[in-house]
This record gives sequence, C-alpha cells and structure tokens, in this order.
Amino acid sequence: MEQYIFEFIGTLVLVLLGDGVCAACSLNHSKAKGAGWIVITLGWGFAVMAGVLIAGPVSGAHLNPAVTLGLALAGSFPWASVFGYIVAQMLGGFAGAVLVWLFYKDHYKATKDEPDTMLGTFCTAPAIRNPWRNFFCECLATCLLVFLILALGTAGNAFAFNGANAATGSLGAFPVTCVIMSIGMSLGATTGYAINPARDLSPRCAHAVLPIAGKRDSDWSYSWVPVVGPMVGAALAAGIFLLVF
Repeated sequence: MEQYIFEFIGTLVLVLLGDGVCAACSLNHSKAKGAGWIVITLGWGFAVMAGVLIAGPVSGAHLNPAVTLGLALAGSFPWASVFGYIVAQMLGGFAGAVLVWLFYKDHYKATKDEPDTMLGTFCTAPAIRNPWRNFFCECLATCLLVFLILALGTAGNAFAFNGANAATGSLGAFPVTCVIMSIGMSLGATTGYAINPARDLSPRCAHAVLPIAGKRDSDWSYSWVPVVGPMVGAALAAGIFLLVF
C-alpha cells in the first residue's frame, strides 16, 4: 500500500507541475503566457524529475501505466503489483489536474472564450489530426521512453563510483529527466507527447467533470490515441529490449 500511495503522490506532482507549465504558458493574463515550446518541454522534464524524487525511493517512481506495463513485460516488475500501480497513477493524475485548475482558476475565467486553449492545459491534442499517424507518434515516442528506461539499468551503462560499479539508472531522476526533455523537443510536436495515459486520460476526465466556464467537450474521439499508443509502445519496447539485451 505504501508503494501505491507514493505512486499516487508522485503522479499527482508530475501532472501538477506538467499541466501547470501548460497552463502558465497558455492561459490569459499569466505572466508566462507565450513562453513557448522549450519552456513546456523543460517544465515537463522537471515535473517528471520532481515526481521521481518523491516516489523513487519507495515505489521506483513509474508514474506512468505504460512504464509499469513495459517493466512487467520485461520481467523487471511483478505482475501482482501492476493493477494497483496503474490505479494509483490514474488517481494521482486526476488529482493533479484538479489542483492545476484550482491554482489557475482566475486565469481559466479569463480564457473562457478559448475552449481549445483550456482543454490543452489538461490533455494533449494533435497538431494535425490524423488518428493513425498520431497513434504511431505516441507509440514510437513511448517505445523509445520505455526502452531507454530499461537500458539505463543495464551493465553496459555502468560507471565507477568510489571504487564500485553502478548503473546509470542509479543516478535516479536526472537521466529520465533528460530523456523526457529530449523526446519532447524531438518527437513531441505532432501530438503533444502524452507518452503516459495517466498524464492524458486522467486530466481529460478532470476536464470533463470540473465546472469550467466556457469549456468545450473533452475530445473523447481522440482520447484513445494517447492511451493505446503508449501502452502498445511500451509492449514493443519490452519485446525489443528482451531481444537485444
């Protein structure tokens, strides 16, 4: 149960800071409005780092159902814990999105005539709507994410520290932060790089139920892409990892 609690808290913080930077850069009268894509990708990278620093020592800080699935398929995580981790992550993502709305509530009121902008602070949307291409983008980006997370723990990435060998993954949050930033800058511009169902579906649900003035529908016709794409990508990553390593 302690591991589930920390997955909840870590994912909450991830979404609070991640959706928070989207709100800061998008909502009217925010001092950061218009700061741009680089700020958003940096913000999401640091959001992941914050979540990992909190949850890492207790739960391993998956903070992402796709990561949990990929690690389980690769034999690096017990299947008995998969369901509990995913539930905790999804609840954490929902709670984080609600906190973003409360924090920026005055700015949401000031942006009530821009429903697409408000939705974009909760969940992703494609730059060009082509569902199967968008699915491919989410699948490939998540495949790379999970493969790199698995690769960080291999002997080939070991380094010497105080006379002992340690895996790069033992550095904790920093390598994953760099991976998230790289994926966002290089592969994120087509779909907004959800690469995490808890980062997209849970805040999308929060958008659907919160009393946000002027909001549009929650774009449920697209919602399967940032869920199925990452899960398929994670499964592919696990298979490729087992084949290569």
